[in-house]
Amino acid sequence: MIVIEIREPGGPGVLTPAERPRPAPGPGEVLIKVAAAGVNRPDVMQRLGTYPPPPGASDIPGLEVAGTIDEVGAEVRGWRAGDRVCALVAGGGYAEYCVAPAPQCLPVPRGMAFTAAAAIPETFFTVWTNVFERGRLAPGESLLVHGGSSGIGTTAIQLARAFGSRVFATAGSAEKCAACEALGADRAINYRETDFVAALRGATDGRGVDVILDMVGGDYLARNLDVLAIEGRLVQVATLGGSKARINLVPVLQRRLTITGSTLRARSVAEKGAIAVSLRERVWPLLESGQVAPVVHATFPLRAAADAHRVMEAGTHIGKLVLVNDT
Repeated sequence: MIVIEIREPGGPGVLTPAERPRPAPGPGEVLIKVAAAGVNRPDVMQRLGTYPPPPGASDIPGLEVAGTIDEVGAEVRGWRAGDRVCALVAGGGYAEYCVAPAPQCLPVPRGMAFTAAAAIPETFFTVWTNVFERGRLAPGESLLVHGGSSGIGTTAIQLARAFGSRVFATAGSAEKCAACEALGADRAINYRETDFVAALRGATDGRGVDVILDMVGGDYLARNLDVLAIEGRLVQVATLGGSKARINLVPVLQRRLTITGSTLRARSVAEKGAIAVSLRERVWPLLESGQVAPVVHATFPLRAAADAHRVMEAGTHIGKLVLVNDT
């Protein structure tokens, strides 16, 4: 099979097509003939050498795929060859075939193309476990999404709105802000031009927001705490702006704030499987009705993975980038 290898840490050009033997599924696993694979920021970090795969995971990048089950391993129940699935994986997605734990597979939503389905797992698993499980966002509460035009951001805006929350977002251009508002954000703030703390205090009559989903970190931490309401929750999912910060703990005590966060890739199959069960029950009806949909900015042939990474690093896209197998 054709795979995309990381020849050495470096720029997009180190992503190299290569041939490898087709893998075989082990107990509790399925082999997927990959029709499409999502491209995510952690793939870029892995390519740069700053985010190695967890022990036992494939060295091939790619954390989400969609396609047809080609082979079912021992002890697998509920799936069979020919089923159309999308799956969260710990690596191996940039390939013509990919092994996935059966509990991390979900059916392709009815009527949805593989290219769209491949843009679901990484972002929907991440948003569900962080915003709704760890952040405990409830109907009637408010959510601030930093990076609202990203794959995670576009997913969070839609899901929060669908479940009855008021949504705010930040983004880096007028076009991206307009996209966030089109997806359901009450207001999107261009962080390059406007202080989001002041803007949100005004928009909430000084109350602040209940939950913040942040992938920036760094000096955003203190500013996020400033804009949280009483009993507010800050959920950290990445540290693109830095992993260290200094804060004043007094507001945390006075307003009973919670700071939490998580990573997804290294969690156990059982934990990811539990998230999949919740998604199938709570979110799949929204996907199948069209109330919520993955936002795909562009697709690229598998062999052009380097071009997809260049677009990712340029930061001009809205939503997800997807690799397509045309063989």
